[in-house]
Amino acid sequence: FPSHDRQASINTLSFMPLASADSSGGIIITDWYEDPNFPGERYKVNVYISSIELRVESLKVSVFKQVLRNGVWREVPVNSKISLDLEEKILTRARELKLANK
Repeated sequence: FPSHDRQASINTLSFMPLASADSSGGIIITDWYEDPNFPGERYKVNVYISSIELRVESLKVSVFKQVLRNGVWREVPVNSKISLDLEEKILTRARELKLANK
């Protein structure tokens, strides 16, 4: 898979701890991240890169959210706009990296 997509994904998600990045399979998984401005909420992101082409169809971002209730982290629905926004940011960054390397 192109390094632009991987690098763009890692750059975009650099504020989150990285759990794993499989460069040969195009999978990037973050660990849980709790924004200090929103204590009691945390997010995890999985990025799947399925093609060498820079297209929306070749990138899938899954976002997971948990909230802390009574001392237990519980899954809650995530606004789908968050995934779409991350996909767009990753694709924009990948295009920038591709142009910078020409």
